[in-house]
Amino acid sequence: MESRFFDLKIDVYAPGRWYLAEPTDIAGQEVPDIWAFSNGRPIEDPGRILIPIDQPGKPLDFSSAGVGLTPIVSTRVASVFREMAPHDVQLFPVEVQGQVEPFFLLNVARTARCIDDKACAEVQIYTSADGRPDREGEYRSVSVLRIDKSKVGDARVFRLWGWSPPIIVDGEIKEALERVGIMGGRFDEV
Repeated sequence: MESRFFDLKIDVYAPGRWYLAEPTDIAGQEVPDIWAFSNGRPIEDPGRILIPIDQPGKPLDFSSAGVGLTPIVSTRVASVFREMAPHDVQLFPVEVQGQVEPFFLLNVARTARCIDDKACAEVQIYTSADGRPDREGEYRSVSVLRIDKSKVGDARVFRLWGWSPPIIVDGEIKEALERVGIMGGRFDEV
């Protein structure tokens, strides 16, 4: 049976959900590169990180912090990733403002070049005319994301080459996250 894959994203409809602000160091200084946590590459340990709360609400198992969409997960969600995809992710402890229980920054450390351009509803690619030579050939937008599963390899959790916002998880990880009762995340099949 062919593996199924899902885009794990925040559930904006989670009742009473909190919203997290930009990650800072423990002294409240801005993290130098807020995009480092969404690039799909291994990173150095960022040290002690504080996640301020932008809008108070219910603590969730899966959230994103700030404009860089830094994934922040609860202990039970971190345990699933640690157990099932230890080579695909890095987990760094963070302090969420006002919370006693531990949370983790989830860095997805793998990238797969597997977007199926023809199966997506629409893709737009950066060209030289866009004036972004650093992004040329990458995706400017993707509608109704679909991937070519034959190009995933052995990755169970990954980001997409050229289109880093999605966090893709395989069906077994999705089921494990649902078993632990993940709050704040939703899954769209890709």
